[in-house]
Amino acid sequence: MAEPHAARPDPGSRIGHVLREDALELDRLIHERMRLAIVSALAVNESLTFNELKRLLDTTDGNLSVHARKLEEARYITCTKSFEGRLPRTEYRLSPAGRQALERYLDHMEALIRTMRDR
Repeated sequence: MAEPHAARPDPGSRIGHVLREDALELDRLIHERMRLAIVSALAVNESLTFNELKRLLDTTDGNLSVHARKLEEARYITCTKSFEGRLPRTEYRLSPAGRQALERYLDHMEALIRTMRDR
């Protein structure tokens, strides 16, 4: 006997329409887990170095580099490279565009949650 599945909203229903619309509006760039973590960490810190982000997010150099680069290309974060003595230092900050994108993303997620709770 097959197990019962959780009821899914009918795509034509009001809930199905809202879920579909909100899902389409989600910023796919921020929606990815590591990029959301980077943007969130920078939202509550004035700036973080590459090593601080790497430790905070428990990730590898390569993974952080790839995701930070995508956010930088979208102008959601800024990257400043300098030297401390002979050691390179990479520092990230959330840009105004990145803060706005995060606010929009959070608004969309809150709308999805409200819709599901109101069901």
